[in-house]
Amino acid sequence: MSNEQNTYTKRTAKDYNWLRSIFQTIVCKGLYMLRFKFVYRLEVQGKENIPKDNNYIVASNHLSTLDPPLIAAVMPRSVAFMAKKELFDIWSLRIFLNWLGAFAVNREKLGPSTIKTVKSIKDSNWVFGIFPQGTREEAGTISGVTKGFANIAKLTKCNILPVGITGTDIVKRLPFSGKIVVKIGKIIPYNQEVDEMVSQWGNAIETLTGYKYKADEKVEVN
Repeated sequence: MSNEQNTYTKRTAKDYNWLRSIFQTIVCKGLYMLRFKFVYRLEVQGKENIPKDNNYIVASNHLSTLDPPLIAAVMPRSVAFMAKKELFDIWSLRIFLNWLGAFAVNREKLGPSTIKTVKSIKDSNWVFGIFPQGTREEAGTISGVTKGFANIAKLTKCNILPVGITGTDIVKRLPFSGKIVVKIGKIIPYNQEVDEMVSQWGNAIETLTGYKYKADEKVEVN
């Protein structure tokens, strides 16, 4: 990773300021929300389960590229996502992701800079968002779940907010032709048992989405 890209890997609380919050609000709660409401007939359930503070990680299943802006659109606080470092090789996309609050990571191994950035997010008014599956998966199953998100929760002492998404995997363009449902589950308190938190998250997402959680396909990521 180049020195330029390193500036997008490690962030401080000052980076998560009101300018980036406004930009994310315009893009996600404004432009994307129009699409979600008038093309996909967005339905959100369980908002009462969202904590008032920001001492939690938003952890959702992952079906399509619509998922990050969808999570940012429905959450009351701005959400900072990690993104694979390869995306930051494209200068225009790097600028866009930077303003949205995303930061680059090596998905093969989460380094100390990632933990420091998540702690910085916790010190701001934002929340950290992650997709424990690591990459997009087909609807119907919850597989390929890594332990990285649970390790981050343990090291930063953040609780985990499970969010189940259905409907983003089906591309729709005509008004009211699609249906997206976002279900927000009850908070999973952080603890020292990483495997336990992974299992609790998988079972919660299975309940929220109706997809089958395949616990035997967990992938170790430090």
